[in-house]
Amino acid sequence: MAPHRRPDQHLLVLAGGGHSHALLLRRWILQPRLKPARTAVLLINRRSTALYSGLVPALVAGLLPEADGAIDLRELCRCAGVAFLQAEIIGLDAAAGTLVLEGRPPLRYGVLSLDVGAQTLAPPAAAGTVAPQPVKPLEPFLAWLRGRLQGPGCPPALAIRGGGAAAVELALALRARGLEPRLLLRSRGLQLGSPLAGRRAEALLARRGIAVERAVPPGAASDLACTGSVAPPWLAASGLPVDGATGRVLCEPTLQVRGHPQLFASGDCALVAAAPRPASGVWAVRAAPLLAINLRRQLQGGGRRLRPWRPQRWALQLLGDGGSGADGRPRALALYGPLCLGPSRWIWRWKLHLDRRFMAMFPSPARARRRPAAAGPAAPMACRGCAAKLPAQPLEAALRRLGGTAAAPAPQDAAPVLDLPDGALLLQSVDGFPALVADPWLNGRLTTLHACSDLWASGAAVHSLQAVVTLPQASAPLQEEWLLQSLAGVRSVLDPLGATLLGGHSLEGRDGAGLGLSLSVNGMAPAGRHWGKGPLPEGAVLLLSRPIGSGVLFAAAQAGLADAAWIDAALGQMQGCQAPLVPLLARHGCLACTDVTGFGLLGHLGEMLEPGQALELDAAAVPAMEGALELLERGLASSLAPANARALAQLAPAGPVRLRPSVDAARQQLLIDPQTCGPLLAALPAAAAEAALAAVRAAGFPRAALIGRVLSPPLSPAPASPR
Repeated sequence: MAPHRRPDQHLLVLAGGGHSHALLLRRWILQPRLKPARTAVLLINRRSTALYSGLVPALVAGLLPEADGAIDLRELCRCAGVAFLQAEIIGLDAAAGTLVLEGRPPLRYGVLSLDVGAQTLAPPAAAGTVAPQPVKPLEPFLAWLRGRLQGPGCPPALAIRGGGAAAVELALALRARGLEPRLLLRSRGLQLGSPLAGRRAEALLARRGIAVERAVPPGAASDLACTGSVAPPWLAASGLPVDGATGRVLCEPTLQVRGHPQLFASGDCALVAAAPRPASGVWAVRAAPLLAINLRRQLQGGGRRLRPWRPQRWALQLLGDGGSGADGRPRALALYGPLCLGPSRWIWRWKLHLDRRFMAMFPSPARARRRPAAAGPAAPMACRGCAAKLPAQPLEAALRRLGGTAAAPAPQDAAPVLDLPDGALLLQSVDGFPALVADPWLNGRLTTLHACSDLWASGAAVHSLQAVVTLPQASAPLQEEWLLQSLAGVRSVLDPLGATLLGGHSLEGRDGAGLGLSLSVNGMAPAGRHWGKGPLPEGAVLLLSRPIGSGVLFAAAQAGLADAAWIDAALGQMQGCQAPLVPLLARHGCLACTDVTGFGLLGHLGEMLEPGQALELDAAAVPAMEGALELLERGLASSLAPANARALAQLAPAGPVRLRPSVDAARQQLLIDPQTCGPLLAALPAAAAEAALAAVRAAGFPRAALIGRVLSPPLSPAPASPR
C-alpha cells in the first residue's frame, strides 16, 4: 500500500514562464519545504522553453546556439513536482476565477500568479509599407532572423526603430552577423538613462559603423521594432487595473494585483504602483524570493501578513557589442543609474559569466547527457503511456491458460467485429494507460488518439466512446477540474470526427494512483472494408505513416535527458489525427493494416506475418523521431523494451524478417521501442505503393516511408488475422 498522503486542497496556477516563475520553481527544487503544502501547482506557457533575455544579444550575434539561452520549463516543472501545460493564454475572468486558454475549456484556479512577459510596442506602418518585425516576443523574432539570414540573397541593410539599450545592443549584435543595421530614433539622442551613457554608446556605434538617424517620423519604413514594451492586451481587456501607458498590471507592494488578493503579478507584465520601475529582467529576478513567500502565505491562510517589496532604485545593465568590432572580440558597457563604465572586454567577460551562471541554476537535459554515464547498461525506466502495458510473455501465457487446450488469441489490440443487418460492421476496441503527461487535457487527447488508432487500422471510422477516468485524491473542486479537462481532451478528438462521448465511469485513486484514463471505442466500417493484420500476399509493400521513437524519448524525459525540442516535436506528431488515412489507404487498395503501439514495430510486424512467410525490411528507411537514435545509442530504453527484445529473434539469418541493409544496434533497438500514438503500418499492392506514399505525405504525414516488402506467401492459405 502506498504511504498515506493528505490530498491536495488548493490549485495554484503560474501563468507564464518568465524569470520570476522560473526562479520560484528552482527555489522549490532546492528547498521543497517552501513549496505550498496540499497544493497542486500548474505552470502554463505557450512554449516549453523560455529564453533568458540576458543571453539574447549573444544568440543574435551567433556566439551561442539558441538552446544555450533557453530555460527548459517542462524539465524545470518535472524537477519541482509541478504540472506543465503548454497552451496559449488569451484571457482572464477574475470574477469567475478562470484563466481562458486557446482551444481548451477555461481553467479554474484558486490562486493565480501572472508572469506573462511583454511585447514590443510597434509603431504604425506607413501606407504601402510592411509593418516592422517586433523584437518581443523573442522567439518569433529569432525565427524571423534565422529566415532572413538563411534566405537567398539576404540584403545586409537593416533599419531598426528604437533608441534604448535593447535597440543599441541589438544593432551591435546584428553588426557582428555581417549585417548593416542603422538606428532610427524618434528623438535627438539615445535613451540610456544618462548623458554619459548616451555619449559612450554613440561612440561605440560609430566605431562599429552603425548609423544613427535622428527625429525620424513615426511612419518611416523599418525592418525591426525595438521601441519599448507593453503588457499583453488581454490583461487590460480582462478588467484588471493597468497602467494606462504600458498596460502593465498595477500591484501592491505585496505583488498582489490591486483589488484582487488571489491574483499576483511580477516581471515585465506588472508594475508596483508605489514604486514603479522600468521593465527589466533584473526586477523579475529580485521579486522571485518575495513572490515565493507571499504565495505560500496566501495559500496557507491563517491571517499571516504578506511581505512588501521595496525594489532597488537602479538596476545594473551590461550592454554588449557581440564582437562587432574589427577584432571580433566582444566588449560591453556597464550602466548603473547615472554611471557608465567601458566599453571593455573584461565587462563583457563579466556579463557572460553572470549570464551563464544564471542559466546553470536550471536543469538542462543537454548538460545531463554530457555527464559520464554510469558503468554497465542503463536500467530501463518505469514508463507511462503505452509503454506501461503488460509485456507480451505474461499476456500470452494467461490467454493460453484461459483457453485451455484451444488456441488462444494472440496478444493484439483486439477490435472485435460484429455484423450489422445492412452489411456494415461494428468494431470495438479498448485501451488506456497511466497518464503520459501531467496535463490532463493533453493526456485525454493523446489517450483518445491512441485508442482510436486500432479502429483506423481496421478500416473503420470512430462512432462513439465511453471513458473510465481515474483521478488522484484531492478536494472536490480540484477533481472537478481534472475531470473536466480530461474529458475535454477526449472531446477534442471526437468532435471533429462527428463521434460521441456516450458516458463512462470515474474512480478515485485511493492507493496513491495518479491520473489515468481507459477508453472503450466503437467504430463503423462499410461492407467490404475491414482490414485484418494479414495474410500478406507475396510482393506486398509496407508503408509506415510516421516516425517512431516515443518510448525512449519519454523514458529519457522522465530522467531529465531529453531536450525540450525533441519532446515538443514528438508531442506535435502524436497529437496528429490519423483518421484521414483510412479512406486514403482504401483508395490505394490496402491489403492489411495494424497500428504500431506497445510491442514496437518489430513485434507488431510479426503479428502480420503467417508461418513460412519472409519479409525484407529496410531498417534504414524506418523514420525515427528527433533525438530517439541519439538516446538509444547511449543505452537508454523504455521499461517495456527488454520484454519486446524477444522480437529481435525474427532477425536471425533464417528468421522471417531479413534486414536490408544491416544496421547498428541503436536502429535495431528502435525497431522494438514501444510507441504511444504510434503510426499505422499498412500493406499495399506493389503497383500502388509509390502513389499511396505520395498521397499520405500530401495528407500531412511528410515522413511516411516505404519500409519493406513481402518475399513469400504463407505455407498454406490462412484466414484473415483477427484484430
